[in-house]
Amino acid sequence: MIKSLRRVGAITHKEFIQLSRDRTTFAMIIMIPLIQLMLFGYAINSDVRNIPIAIVDLSDSMAARFITEEVRVTQVIEIVAHYDTPAEAEAAIVAGEIRAALVFPENLPQRVAGGDTVAQWLIDGSDTMVSSALLPLRTMPLNVGSGTVPGAYQKSSPTFEMVLFFNPERRSAVSIVPGLSAVILTMTMILFTSAALVREREQGNLELLITTPISPMELMIGKLIPYIAVGIIQVTIILGLGRIVFDVPFVGALLDLAIVTLSFIAASLALGLLISTIAETQLQAMQMTIFILLPSILLSGFMFPYEAMPKLAQTISEGLPATHFIRLIRGVVLRGATVPELSGDIIWLLVFTAIILLVSARRFHKTLD
Repeated sequence: MIKSLRRVGAITHKEFIQLSRDRTTFAMIIMIPLIQLMLFGYAINSDVRNIPIAIVDLSDSMAARFITEEVRVTQVIEIVAHYDTPAEAEAAIVAGEIRAALVFPENLPQRVAGGDTVAQWLIDGSDTMVSSALLPLRTMPLNVGSGTVPGAYQKSSPTFEMVLFFNPERRSAVSIVPGLSAVILTMTMILFTSAALVREREQGNLELLITTPISPMELMIGKLIPYIAVGIIQVTIILGLGRIVFDVPFVGALLDLAIVTLSFIAASLALGLLISTIAETQLQAMQMTIFILLPSILLSGFMFPYEAMPKLAQTISEGLPATHFIRLIRGVVLRGATVPELSGDIIWLLVFTAIILLVSARRFHKTLD
């Protein structure tokens, strides 16, 4: 028994020494819980605030301005634009520029005086948490009389009419399924490619590649192409089953979906290749993938609304490809947005892909030296 314990102790001592020498793994042991606890504990918030909305004031009345101010001070919304017509507001919702619009009719003073519904909310229902945060405003009591607006306008507490676009039934699956494609692609694309060069190195194939005339960039692109097909298959499965099983609507065009999906797949694969030039073992590559995957799930808007996060967390989330893809795929699949309307996020993904590929190629070239 004593000899057995000594042997176990020797192996344990060896593992501790090996772990201390593996700086990357040791750093991940410390940094993963430390950074993610601080980041997620600070950033994750289910209380949605500062939802970007627009105002459409067809009445041009003092009552509209007063009601707008009362809605604004609730801190649930943030007014970011004003439009002349409801059609312009609807187009902005489709493009993802705003999440809702408050439309005041021309006869607003008469509606207030009669105690009727005073205005209409046009709400993007593709994110159920955002729409749920706005729905309580339906019966929000308003004080529109006594010195601010002529007393004749005030008879009883006015209310709002709510119109939910894209998901009037408020089914969670409608917003979850498209977002889930971003999470799954992030996990599989980065994991597959992050282990690509590491596997070549561990199996001894890297020496064979060195002797060939292939350039680092050609190697990077060659590694990406097979996994692009894998990503397309995965998106087809997710959205196809989502349509069949969960009755998730598909409003947009297939060409638009293909463009936004390929942009994200390329960005994720490039990020995986960068990890493969840093990691020394497949275990390290997997650890780094998890380090990116968790923020992609929690900070991208998939589980918690982007607007609910503090500014610092929003800044960090903007550096994650998943954040941009969730906006893109929800825009195309649920709102029928087109590529020109979503060009900002697409350009970001393409620039991100080009930069990461260049960095990966340079790092691989240095490894060859």
